[in-house]
Amino acid sequence: MTATDQLLFQGADWDFQTLQRISDACEEIARSELGLSTYPNQIEVITAEQMLDAYSSVGMPLFYKHWSFGKHFAYEEASYRRGLMGLAYEIVINSSPCISYLMEENTATMQTLVIAHAAFGHNHFFRNNYLFKQWTDAEGILDYLEFAKRYVAQCEERHGRQAVEQTLDAAHALRSHGVDRYAGKKKLDLRAEEERAGKRRLYEETAFNDLWRTVPAGPVKSGAVLSAERRRKLLGLPQENLLYFLEKSAPRLQPWQRELLRIVRHIAQYFYPQSQTKVMNEGTATYVHYRIMNRLHELGKLSDGNFLEFLKSHTSVVFQPEFDDRGFSGFNPYALGFAMMQDIERIVTDPGQEDREWFPDIAGSGDAMAVLRDVWANYRDESFISQFLSPRLMRHYRMFHLHDDPEQKEGIRVDAIHDERGYRRLRRELARQYDVGVIDANIEVVDVDLAGDRRLVLRHNVVKGAKLNEADTVRVLQHLANLWSYDVSLVEVDEADVVLKEHKMTPRPVAAVA
Repeated sequence: MTATDQLLFQGADWDFQTLQRISDACEEIARSELGLSTYPNQIEVITAEQMLDAYSSVGMPLFYKHWSFGKHFAYEEASYRRGLMGLAYEIVINSSPCISYLMEENTATMQTLVIAHAAFGHNHFFRNNYLFKQWTDAEGILDYLEFAKRYVAQCEERHGRQAVEQTLDAAHALRSHGVDRYAGKKKLDLRAEEERAGKRRLYEETAFNDLWRTVPAGPVKSGAVLSAERRRKLLGLPQENLLYFLEKSAPRLQPWQRELLRIVRHIAQYFYPQSQTKVMNEGTATYVHYRIMNRLHELGKLSDGNFLEFLKSHTSVVFQPEFDDRGFSGFNPYALGFAMMQDIERIVTDPGQEDREWFPDIAGSGDAMAVLRDVWANYRDESFISQFLSPRLMRHYRMFHLHDDPEQKEGIRVDAIHDERGYRRLRRELARQYDVGVIDANIEVVDVDLAGDRRLVLRHNVVKGAKLNEADTVRVLQHLANLWSYDVSLVEVDEADVVLKEHKMTPRPVAAVA
């Protein structure tokens, strides 16, 4: 039996002194036993309605106004009130201090779980993973969001809500293609962005765009047109970051519109690492909360009843339907990530002969947390799965690979089973499903017809015959053409550089904006 004076709490009730005790106990285990390093924590308790509001603005504590956020709020509130969806126990923000929002309806056990999960698991991952270090500015994001909110409000007052919404609608449609995808770019200093924004506005109001000044106003004469090579160099082509290209080169955008595009792409860049680390991030946080909660129980700080409540919630989070279950829709990132973290711990501390053959660098090395901390710091989902998914775990999940090629007469066939070659193929194919180079369309701006109708030319490199959805392409290209102010053409080409399809769009006439 556990002595009651050692317990962090009794029953389901809690107060803020209880949360402080819970946080201190979790921090002691996280730092001294797991070796975690985190940003300072800021824990806030919110209502169900506030949680729904956070959902609508992608979890950010500060955000500019846009009609789509209200639409999301109305839909999710209706679903929640009718019992069609539940709410997350927490939301955590990649910032310094790291902000964790806890639902006030949570029991004391669930508050302990989410503090361990978010304030220490996610927090450690945010601070140490190379993608977040490379692409995000945790120190400056809150100040930048405050600036963005204030700037959008000022634009609405000066230029009208409709004009601002039209620009934001177009930017939102393009934001998945408004990020820098490769290393080597200068890391953003978001704290200095507001100061730089003011300097940019003063400059843009008094300066001409050198590129557009070189475009002949009258009939084109021999030698008057920039060479294709020089034209592309001035425009920085090819360019994968469409919002960046429009911000710098769209001929008719006003300075305030360019700043709105810049705001949207900076925020899109902030979220970019999260899309590449869903399995790792959730797996890390789930593994950390599991270790902390078990240790609290071992130390007599959680009663048996509270620990059983935790186990019930934990098993629900990591539940993975079988492949032949009607509810199967892919791998649960919590389940796969947590299972792989536990499997790495097993390989490091108690390996078998198969583990020594597949993972000679870590098998039997003894220090599981040192290996895991290194993994959490230096991998993303695609590389993590391609290097650490073990044959034992593939057997556990009964993985196999199906191949369906419409050009082959045999149709669907089993392409990989549980043998040496099959394991490697399974791991490679599963990893590809998390590779942004495969799942995100590769679209680039490749040219602009400066001498003629100023048509913007884009190129989509089709991988394995996966062309763009026709309806979505039409809608997004319309937004792109509206921002560019001239015709837009997008060609889809295969690996052999054969044009498969061409999409064309003309900008809609709009009233002049100040």
